[in-house]
Amino acid sequence: MNIELAQKNDLSEILALQKLAYQSEATIYNDWNIPPLTQTLAQLQSEFETKTILKATDGLKIIGSIRDFIQERTGFIERLITHPDHQHQGIGTALLEALEARMTNATRFRLFTGHLSVQNISFYRKRGYLEFKREPVNEKLIFLWFEKTNERKSEPRS
Repeated sequence: MNIELAQKNDLSEILALQKLAYQSEATIYNDWNIPPLTQTLAQLQSEFETKTILKATDGLKIIGSIRDFIQERTGFIERLITHPDHQHQGIGTALLEALEARMTNATRFRLFTGHLSVQNISFYRKRGYLEFKREPVNEKLIFLWFEKTNERKSEPRS
């Protein structure tokens, strides 16, 4: 597996993978109109201009992706996805760690997931993320916001 910056010509494949990967979330919340499933290629292309998008590949096939942006020294992590056939193989962890390592200017990282997404919650907690806020979205969904200090940034310089 390789992890590298996504290129513009990867976006249609990443979007197709995103729509496949988020089927499980849609099932959990019984809502197939969640933003990851309704996002268009044009919207993703617009994100590409302002966010870092990494891809994990197995040969020529994209099997995972993650994106971020930094705002006021906070790295916001979004849309960590892995192909359903490749889950529980360390791809999500590798993508998350690669993205965190790239955000050298961030003093902390933040992300959110839905309150019923038990596997996601466990995944982030195991990687040092702590819940700091709950944000009701609608009658079906509450976003749980997680935060982690950028240990690389907080280490004393020698």
